[in-house]
Amino acid sequence: MRTATIERNTKETEIFVELNLDGTGQFDVSTGIGFLDHMVEQFSRHSLIDLKMKIKGDLHVDQHHTTEDSAIALGQAINQALGDKAGIVRYGSAYSPMDETLSRVALDISGRPYFVWNAGFTQERLGEMDTELFKHWFHSVADAAGITLHIELLYGENNHHIAESMFKGFARAMRQAVERDPRKGDAIPSTKGQLGG
Repeated sequence: MRTATIERNTKETEIFVELNLDGTGQFDVSTGIGFLDHMVEQFSRHSLIDLKMKIKGDLHVDQHHTTEDSAIALGQAINQALGDKAGIVRYGSAYSPMDETLSRVALDISGRPYFVWNAGFTQERLGEMDTELFKHWFHSVADAAGITLHIELLYGENNHHIAESMFKGFARAMRQAVERDPRKGDAIPSTKGQLGG
């Protein structure tokens, strides 16, 4: 089983993440930020990655540390569960429509973190969540997981739909990329014989 457990405790957050890449999309998420819970649950359900995420953060300060650290811990768990990445598809992409909104997400589990963001919001908040933190969440996941991640909002008007479209697209792309490719056996999906570096 490709699983990982991350415990990350700082003066700003206390985090527990448990993950199974070969799951069925079961989740138990509590970050203290309702809208972030909703988005991380969407990621789990649509990636088929089982995910338990429990966070106690300094929300009396603001949401930045909790959002950032949740993404770092998730990225670390994905990276840990992938191990040497032998036999994975490696690449994933998805067009993700939600009503009037369409997002495109493409990623490469390359071991070389890189992030491209071409999206934005017209509201400062969704529920109680600061919308500027979505970009930071995805960037932090990409860095911690060692993936190249491109996210583009092609069009959309409703800010809730925009956020959800991007999270679902990320989930579907991740689902593709972490799958085992039966034609590759245990080969590392790189002509270098390793990923990263």
